[in-house]
Amino acid sequence: MAIATVSRRDTPVTVLTATAAFGLLLGWATYGLHGTTPLLERATNSVSTWIIWTAAAGALIRARQLAVWAGALMMLATCGGYYAASMLGDTFGSAGLGTAAVWSVAGLAGGPLLGWAGWTVRRGRGDVRAVAGAAIAMVVLGEALWLGLALHYWGEAVVFLAVGALLTALLTVYLARTGVHRYWLCAVLAPVGGLAFYLAEQAILDGLLGSV
Repeated sequence: MAIATVSRRDTPVTVLTATAAFGLLLGWATYGLHGTTPLLERATNSVSTWIIWTAAAGALIRARQLAVWAGALMMLATCGGYYAASMLGDTFGSAGLGTAAVWSVAGLAGGPLLGWAGWTVRRGRGDVRAVAGAAIAMVVLGEALWLGLALHYWGEAVVFLAVGALLTALLTVYLARTGVHRYWLCAVLAPVGGLAFYLAEQAILDGLLGSV
């Protein structure tokens, strides 16, 4: 009976439904928390917040392919929840549809990667686990660079940089303790990936957002 229960909980329909529901709630919550306190304003108005939760969802899913699909679905659902709340809050604006489309496309590109990364860190094999860990941490580090260098929010940038460094350290220690031979690749590749993420965000995403 217990085996049957676990099996039902792990079916693709159940997993994807739960992922979509959580994504919708996450998007709604991030909109609702805007303006409450400066810390929550920055924490919720952040690419990292959505992506870290997407990686966490991937880590909880047993099947790799399902984790990848769930990553894409969760990012789309999060965008949907956020912009649905924006419409109901009458803050959608004339450019809202274009902005939502840009973030949805970005989610379709990044969601599968982060779903895979979360799954791989927990359930993968070999040194690719360290690469996956770096892919998760690089987002926070890249956003720290974007906040500081592009927006000149240096106080927030320092906080994000500290959180990114802590996340990198925790992932590296976890990988070392679980037997990854080249666990140190996580610590090496995370800042390199963070710089690449910042450059891509500045060159591509900002350009797309500026055109809508």
